Amino acid sequence: MEMLVCIKQVPDDSVEISLDPGTKEPALIGVTPVVNAFDTYALEMAARLKETYGGEITVVSVGNDEVKNSLKNCLAVGADHAYLVKHEKSESLDPCGIANILKNAVHNIEEELETKFDLILCGKESTDYASSQVGLLLASKLRLPVATNIIKVEPTDGIMKIKQETEEGYRSIEAITPCVVTVQKPDYDPRYPTIKSKMAARKKEIKELSPSEEGNSVLEVIRVFEPAKRAAGIKLKADSEQEVVAQAMSVMTAAKVF
Repeated sequence: MEMLVCIKQVPDDSVEISLDPGTKEPALIGVTPVVNAFDTYALEMAARLKETYGGEITVVSVGNDEVKNSLKNCLAVGADHAYLVKHEKSESLDPCGIANILKNAVHNIEEELETKFDLILCGKESTDYASSQVGLLLASKLRLPVATNIIKVEPTDGIMKIKQETEEGYRSIEAITPCVVTVQKPDYDPRYPTIKSKMAARKKEIKELSPSEEGNSVLEVIRVFEPAKRAAGIKLKADSEQEVVAQAMSVMTAAKVF
């Protein structure tokens, strides 16, 4: 099975990021860039499919040379090929612009590798802007079926049996191949690279692609601002549970909650 995983390099989401008071932009100096968390789940899912059914994994990303570090990490945990679509201003692109670039990248990579991808995996969203749109837009531009919030995929005779997480629980669906899926957090964690796999990844080539002219943004970010600080709570003290409930009801009534 031939698989393509689309990844994005983002600031480490384990670090609390604030806005620079001067520029009003996210203060990212000193914050380590990493592979988007949901993309690591997508890559791990692909790696497990490869171990079970065979085939190869290709990873692709849009960005500048700094993204090569993230692509090297992907090669160290199971990817066979890596491509970087060079774009010095990728952060200024909206999801539609990124999807256009990825669409052309898919065609170019398939032509170079002389293969067709059976499955294209994306994280369900990025941890920086969390638009949840790139995977859906990419599927639309490729004219492929798409399934979102996936936690399990099983190929069977040209059909992908898919387990999808919903707000109510889980849903079992099927999609013909090739198809696109956006991956939610499954019930396992991504693997870590070993020293041996890191050394092997350093020797692998990251091929570069030029972005298409269709990679233009149709949206402009006017302003970035932090969410409002949560107001301090109210502490209630009473001698009994009944008195606490009565006080809580009184407070909520005064605040016109009811």
